[in-house]
Amino acid sequence: MMKLRRWRTGFTLVELLVVIAIIGVLVGLLLPAVQAAREAARRMSCSNNFKQIGLGFHNYHAAYNQLPRHMGGTLPGAWNNKQPGNDRSLSVLVGILPFIEQQALWEEISNPMERGINASTPDFNPMGPEPEDATYPPWRTTIPGYRCPSDPMQSTSGQLGRANYGPCLGDNPWSSLDNESAADCRGVFIPRRETGFRDILDGLANTIMMGELNTYSNRREITTENRVSLGDMYNGDRVTLNLALCRNLIDPQRPNFWTATGGSARSRGAAWAFAQASRSVVHTIRPPNSESCRDGWHNSEGHFSMSSRHQGGCHVLMSDGAVKFVTDSIEAGNQDAPAGRQGTDTAYGLWGALGTRDVQEADVEIP
Repeated sequence: MMKLRRWRTGFTLVELLVVIAIIGVLVGLLLPAVQAAREAARRMSCSNNFKQIGLGFHNYHAAYNQLPRHMGGTLPGAWNNKQPGNDRSLSVLVGILPFIEQQALWEEISNPMERGINASTPDFNPMGPEPEDATYPPWRTTIPGYRCPSDPMQSTSGQLGRANYGPCLGDNPWSSLDNESAADCRGVFIPRRETGFRDILDGLANTIMMGELNTYSNRREITTENRVSLGDMYNGDRVTLNLALCRNLIDPQRPNFWTATGGSARSRGAAWAFAQASRSVVHTIRPPNSESCRDGWHNSEGHFSMSSRHQGGCHVLMSDGAVKFVTDSIEAGNQDAPAGRQGTDTAYGLWGALGTRDVQEADVEIP
């Protein structure tokens, strides 16, 4: 009598392990591709944000024949015997709000606001209080168009709204001071003075208007905190940089982080409405993703570098509205040379030339 043969329908342990190994390899190959695709999408979104900001500047200029003033706003004083002004410390990002579809927020800022608490609490004046006053609701507002999607840092409840884009003041560390002469101010914006496209003699396509920056992380990162250099970084002459004082504060074992010393940190990008240099200004002195330092304890004296969470560089907004990606390896000249003043060439190579508005250097196109 013939016996019927029975076939197994399951897997052996070896077969199961082989299948699991193959799946693991495929996942390992797929995840980096997925992460790269997500970062590419975030980078494109960041670029689009910058383009909208550029359109806002051009529409503002078309309306008023000038650019919004860096460090603009109201003087200290009284309005209707109530709260004083904002000490002319508003960022250029405030002025373009109506031109980037933020008309409702602009209406809140440009009109007086009642606190509605009690009679002893002063109301807010038009254009608001100082932009680091977190009791003023508009300053706490997060504007998606001012945020880079690749930056994971977020403001918590009650904190000021953040921004990843700051005005470029050129290649001179003293250009951030409102009481300095225009000879130090070689960028598109001059503190508390009017500027326009007519002032950009190097050409709108060859001059950086704004740059990207990482926001404060509280991790001692060199791109999110600017340290006090513990010395006269400019050797007393306001132009000769002594960057070694700044570099010495970087942890040699972790070159993207500061050591625990070096004075208190000032947070980068932690207040979108604040024009204070240590918070929001960028220069074309050190290449992208380099360290930033302040001279002494002043918040407006220093070199403040561009930075981003994108791999290998950061976005810049050119004055013609174009958005370009600049790599960390861009040619930046002699980093220990004196900073330029009006009438002199930049010492910081192609990078420095891109930050000046009227030095008329040749061959300043981003490669």
